Amino acid sequence: MTDPSPILFTVGTRGSELALVQATATEAALTAGFPELRFERRIIKTTGDRRTDVALAEVAKAEGTFDKGVFIKELEQALDDGSIDIAVHSLKDLPTVLQPRYALAAVLERAAIRDVLVTRDGGGFDALAAAARVGTSSVRRAKQVAFLRPDLHVVDLRGNVPTRLTKLLDGGNHDAILLAEAGLVRLGYLPESAITHGPEPVLGMPGLFALRLDESVFFPAAGQGAIGLEIRAADSRSRVLAEAIGHPETWLRITAEREFLRLLDAGCHTPVGVFSSLTDGQLHLQARVFPEAGGPPQTGAARGTDPLAVAQALFQSLT
Repeated sequence: MTDPSPILFTVGTRGSELALVQATATEAALTAGFPELRFERRIIKTTGDRRTDVALAEVAKAEGTFDKGVFIKELEQALDDGSIDIAVHSLKDLPTVLQPRYALAAVLERAAIRDVLVTRDGGGFDALAAAARVGTSSVRRAKQVAFLRPDLHVVDLRGNVPTRLTKLLDGGNHDAILLAEAGLVRLGYLPESAITHGPEPVLGMPGLFALRLDESVFFPAAGQGAIGLEIRAADSRSRVLAEAIGHPETWLRITAEREFLRLLDAGCHTPVGVFSSLTDGQLHLQARVFPEAGGPPQTGAARGTDPLAVAQALFQSLT
């Protein structure tokens, strides 16, 4: 008598190069933790992947959702119909508050959280000429560029990471672009650790240079660098699997960051930079918030051991 077939779990992911790397990391962790189970991948093309011809805000407006919700809607639909059991996301793309039928079950160990300025000449922000064109699709990044260098022009930039790098290399509409350090590292364009304090060559892209921006100067997004695992809220089997491969320290940090966004009633489209660090069990949280009505940003900082309490203290500290 043969053994019964192993229980099958399906992991859902977008099809971009970065999404596939993140799905591979998730599947490797699941396989290592549960060798008796069988895991398969389902690649799902989202609205955001299909519509790269216009700005995210315009796509979201047409879809009746928030900006980066266009990258998760179809994955959540697949959770609803049972065609996937775990959806793998770049956590910064996930709404602060999920609908009750979904749950963020766990996060993998976080990668670097910084943003990176990529140029053709190896300079940083100070080296960009007046009226230089900086490409990004992020409102948070655009607001911070305007705050740090109001003389620069922000130009919308869509596409996956290799496409964006190629657009910069080809010249044309961009003098510099902003990307997440985590994505560049995961795709092999940068080593995990900086080889210099200044600009570094982008590996595999001769002619491009990357400068990792200090997070206390250019504030990253909540959840940046983290891979989030979303499940059906009532699916206890998938929850057990996701929690087993989750990273507790990353969970502590992103809980504080996402709770701060919830207190602000902010989402992925809101121009908020917030980042955390964890030292000897002490959680440090800082934020830069751009008011919707315009004007200078509010800033704040807090520390403590309880992530929800630290988020509340940060919210109350904004000035």
